[in-house]
Amino acid sequence: MTQRTGGCLCGQVRYRLSAEPVVSRLCWCRDCQHIAGNGTANAIFPTDSIQITGTTAEFSSRGDSGNLVSRRFCPQCGCHLFADSTGRVGLTVVRLGTLDEPSSIRPVANIWSASAPDWACLDPGLPRIEHQPQSPQPPAG
Repeated sequence: MTQRTGGCLCGQVRYRLSAEPVVSRLCWCRDCQHIAGNGTANAIFPTDSIQITGTTAEFSSRGDSGNLVSRRFCPQCGCHLFADSTGRVGLTVVRLGTLDEPSSIRPVANIWSASAPDWACLDPGLPRIEHQPQSPQPPAG
């Protein structure tokens, strides 16, 4: 098992991951576009495998999927770090760009590709899922 670490832009929030991701994808939903001004690169981890130091702020809203999504970010620098959804209890999204080594995880699909702007650079080597994909399941254990 690989240990990974990451944190926010200012360093006030740090985290350690003690599991492999369940899945990693590029998301083009409108909410992610608002967060990043583009699509977001994300990995989904078992929630209990994430150890966080520092305090995060939270904003919750209903996604196009109909699920309630709670996004956590650094209250100092505003860096978006994590998201939890009522559609995937026990799993947490981690923004790949916040990893100390973001290249250690490679996305395997584009999701919500129907929402991507015409100028979006979607990797042609990755499958495109037009809307909400099937929710991954936490590993048994």
